[in-house]
Amino acid sequence: MRITATLMLVVMAGLFILSKQYLDLHPSWGYLHAFSEAAMVGGLADWFAVTALFRHPMGIPIPHTAIIPENKDRIAETMAQFLRTNFLIPAVVARRMGHMNIARAAGDFLAHPTKGSQSRIGLGAAELLAGILESLDPDRLGGQVKAGLKSQAAKIEISPLLGQMLSTTIADRRHLPLIDSIVRWSGLTLEDNEEMVREMISERANGVIRWVGLDGRLSASVLDGMYKLLAEVLVDPDHPLRGKIEEGLEQLAHDLVHDPKMKARVEKMKAEVLENEAVARWWEGVWERMRQGMIRMARNPDTVLGGQLGNSLGELGAALRDDPRLQTQVNRFARRTAVGVATRYGDQIVRLVSETVRRWDARTLTDRVENAVGRDLQFIRINGTLVGGLVGVTIHFVDGLF
Repeated sequence: MRITATLMLVVMAGLFILSKQYLDLHPSWGYLHAFSEAAMVGGLADWFAVTALFRHPMGIPIPHTAIIPENKDRIAETMAQFLRTNFLIPAVVARRMGHMNIARAAGDFLAHPTKGSQSRIGLGAAELLAGILESLDPDRLGGQVKAGLKSQAAKIEISPLLGQMLSTTIADRRHLPLIDSIVRWSGLTLEDNEEMVREMISERANGVIRWVGLDGRLSASVLDGMYKLLAEVLVDPDHPLRGKIEEGLEQLAHDLVHDPKMKARVEKMKAEVLENEAVARWWEGVWERMRQGMIRMARNPDTVLGGQLGNSLGELGAALRDDPRLQTQVNRFARRTAVGVATRYGDQIVRLVSETVRRWDARTLTDRVENAVGRDLQFIRINGTLVGGLVGVTIHFVDGLF
């Protein structure tokens, strides 16, 4: 646009020179001469005015030129005060926010996003989550989480909880599969260690029994009896040994809740577990696997686009769009947040704007302002050239009448 305005000025100069050569041939050349002459005056005047806003014309330090660079600090202060006065007053913010249904607008967008926007939202949220997880120091964060869990676990008295859980389990008869599993495990363990049991029985038998070779029969009888007992317990739901086991479990549940000594033993065991380094290392490994798993899920496009995140955003949008009460709550929260930000941080925002503009060098400020309104400024030059030419033609016409 600057080149266009300058070329127009050059064209007017060429027309001025050309028309001057033919003034005596016809009166119309006089109008063209007057038009081009006045257009050059108007174009040059507006070029001077536009240039004077940003720099010294032709590098000459004419007074009241380079207005923006020379008044940079005052402009910064004026911009900041304008922002503070017109936008960051709590009453103004509340009034403007009162007419906005932010929740409904967000709900419409999330429920019916434009093509590709849902994908971009999902990818953006997932990438943000992955970035946060990757930026965290695994060792430090794992240590902090471990310390937090340890602190919370230390405050919880787990003995009554365990007792109540055990009592509820027994009352609901959900302990029976556990007893069956214990019996089966006992049988398998006995089967895997038969030789050791035989040796133990043989070692404890007296010399006469070993001398006559009855220790083998004795150990076989003992093993057979144990196998038979376990089998009977497993198939008979009313076996007396089951009753004894249940009595023991009921007593354990009672002691966990009411016996101070049992409570103390459980708390001591809990403290030892919490202080155990192996448990700490195990938790750190669990946390790191969880963190890496969440990063992989966030970086997986299939998970982001077709999974829970996209569906959740759609459901949230539908709720915001269709539920007036939810809209009222969200809008009230947004309004209070905006008013709170304006109240607490308005001065800091204004100071940030002012100090940022003050820190800009004059050339940076000039370039940014000129680039922002540059086309309109060059249209001022073009309009000045044309308007000046029309004024020149008018003056020439009026002069010819008198």
